[in-house]
Amino acid sequence: MNASHVEKIATELGISISQINATALLLAEGATIPFIARYRKETTGSLDEVAIAAIRDRLAQLVELDERRQAILKSLEQHGHLTPELAEKVEQAETLAVLEDIYLPYKPKRRTKGMIAREKGLGPLAEALFHQSGLDPETAAAAYINAEQGVASVEEALSGARDIMAEMINEDEQARTRLRELFTTRSTMKSKVVEGKEVEGAKYRDYFDWEEPAAAAPSHRILAIRRGEREDILNMSVIPPAEEALAILEHLFVKGEGQDSQQVKDACHDAYKRLLSRSMETEIRVILKDKADKEAIVIFADNLRQLLLAPPLGAKRVLGIDPGFRTGCKTVCLDRQGKLLHHETIYPHLSSQQVEKAAQTVLNLCRQFEIEAIAVGNGTAGRETEAFVKALPFPKKIPVVMVNESGASIYSASEAGREEFPDLDLTVRGSISIGRRLMDPLSELVKIDPKSIGVGQYQHDVDQSALKQSLDDVVMSCVNGVGVDVNRASTQLLTYVSGLGPQLAKNIVAYRDTNGPFTARQQLKNVSRLGPKAFEQCAGFLRIQDGENPLDASAVHPESYHIVDRMAADLNCSVVQLMVDPDLRRKIDKVRYVTDTIGMPTLQDILSELEKPGRDPRKEFEEFAFAGGISAMEDLVPGMQVPGIVTNITAFGAFVDIGVHQDGLVHVSQLSDHFVKDPAVVVKVQQKVKVTVLEVDLGRRRISLSMKSNPEIGGQRETSPKSAPKTKPAAAKSGHQAKKSNDRKPFNNPFADALGKLK
Repeated sequence: MNASHVEKIATELGISISQINATALLLAEGATIPFIARYRKETTGSLDEVAIAAIRDRLAQLVELDERRQAILKSLEQHGHLTPELAEKVEQAETLAVLEDIYLPYKPKRRTKGMIAREKGLGPLAEALFHQSGLDPETAAAAYINAEQGVASVEEALSGARDIMAEMINEDEQARTRLRELFTTRSTMKSKVVEGKEVEGAKYRDYFDWEEPAAAAPSHRILAIRRGEREDILNMSVIPPAEEALAILEHLFVKGEGQDSQQVKDACHDAYKRLLSRSMETEIRVILKDKADKEAIVIFADNLRQLLLAPPLGAKRVLGIDPGFRTGCKTVCLDRQGKLLHHETIYPHLSSQQVEKAAQTVLNLCRQFEIEAIAVGNGTAGRETEAFVKALPFPKKIPVVMVNESGASIYSASEAGREEFPDLDLTVRGSISIGRRLMDPLSELVKIDPKSIGVGQYQHDVDQSALKQSLDDVVMSCVNGVGVDVNRASTQLLTYVSGLGPQLAKNIVAYRDTNGPFTARQQLKNVSRLGPKAFEQCAGFLRIQDGENPLDASAVHPESYHIVDRMAADLNCSVVQLMVDPDLRRKIDKVRYVTDTIGMPTLQDILSELEKPGRDPRKEFEEFAFAGGISAMEDLVPGMQVPGIVTNITAFGAFVDIGVHQDGLVHVSQLSDHFVKDPAVVVKVQQKVKVTVLEVDLGRRRISLSMKSNPEIGGQRETSPKSAPKTKPAAAKSGHQAKKSNDRKPFNNPFADALGKLK
């Protein structure tokens, strides 16, 4: 470990050097972030996952900086530029930008105008003029006229000298530092539509003539404008006031009022226009992109965490339906472990005869497989299928739940889907995924690339390596935070368990298939290639229900079992009695069990686990239902109040599913009656909310919503909340002509007649 790195990180993060050293050592030994945070609290001083990840990432950045530093020193030495003074400057550079500024004058480059001028022998003239000692430029330049070298006149000589001075100014470390600060703090980000692209780029019309301070630009706007630029719809620029930039250069380099100083001033203007402005704009664009990426990745990671930790229904027998109109609804029956028991296709949206047949099929399946819940995908025909199922005359109440099916088709066509169900059609795999998502969202969603799940903003525009690292961290954190039943988990879920990975996950499943369910954590040591280090990392996060040792179902690590055994022995009881009797646990004096390696944090964790062994940190599942009679955008009217579920959170607001196949946007300004800076403070993904419809734009497929208590609708503030009107007015406030009342049938119960015989 580099001591200077440790000291720097400790200062930046406000964490002690000993904590940094301990964490860095554990990471170097291959320990995962969840393992360190959960089982090495005494070593790290109880650092959480966020702090440990920050240490890991900053260490990587500093290593990258050192690698670039060594490459530059090697290049300087190879080209004969390295001096003790220059080497010291390179060693002391603390950022990549400063390092590159130091290297720039010596960096091998293509043939420039300044180099050509030097080849013509104009270097001394440029140095003399740059010194500004009162030299007459024309008199001095006359001595450098040489037709053989390509200098035919005084003006050509002065022009070449200015080219050299411009490059000297461009390569000046102080000039670049001052201009970098100016570009960072005073730049304006502007975007203009490319001529002739107004129609083709209509989705970017908000940015056809846009400008704002670059330092204040939110991440989503930066990424949107950059995407428009990449698609050749927009032209983007990021520049500060030119007069301020020129004033900085003139202050640094122009030392008088003479004619030689005028030559330097002209060189300053040329350096800025031709070299520095372009170079600095490139840098500030990179800085803005990096800032936008980080913000977008944080939002994506937070959304993903909330989605993965959504409340599970639990082990129930589920009937899963992937809705469809013409092609029918693919229907599956799953047991309490998510195993497929039966599948077939029903057609509840065609003729009345087919509706009756579909209804009878669903009733029979529910009876035959003792179905306890029904999951309906929220895609095409989702609301219609939900209405069909809810209208069935079940002997007893069975909850019908709409499930977000984003990414289900990705899983269906994936290698994981083919491997799990090689003989099934893609649509059947999708139905299975929908049913399992209701039972346990985490276990099913880990099978899908997080970018396909449908949360986040501009996820395809950000740094993909940084995004993957962040999302992998989130998935691993969630999986290990919840814990994994080793006898039920899929290969994909096991892959994210601390210390495992794809190959060991496959080996665990193979061992389980060959030898039957695990009955003790110690059996994991029999799995091929699962050595002591992997066992140490994974054992505490893998659960074995009804195993030989009751602690195997808890988050107590096997390395701490002896402590629990000693506690039980001291109280003259069994471990099981200790887990079920709170009076016994209250008699435990934690101080008695403190050792050199086990402190109060670990002991407190152990007692918490004994109180609620293997507890699931996720909230309890709650049923939710969309508003009846509303299944399409055309059914919406400004002023309606409807229930919804938050599906995505961005920097500019939250998207809410209100059951019309098109999520509505609650802009950040409409999230609350008070000012909201960060939408994530007010809402969470999968949160159930009540929203008011502000506007419906059918042409652009946009719905504006509000969560304010008394929102302004059409410029008028509601004095009391409206409920959904029974009849739709002649025209909706969307800028589009409303359909006539007889163009669309009311969505009451289209299955009533067909299902009448079954009741």
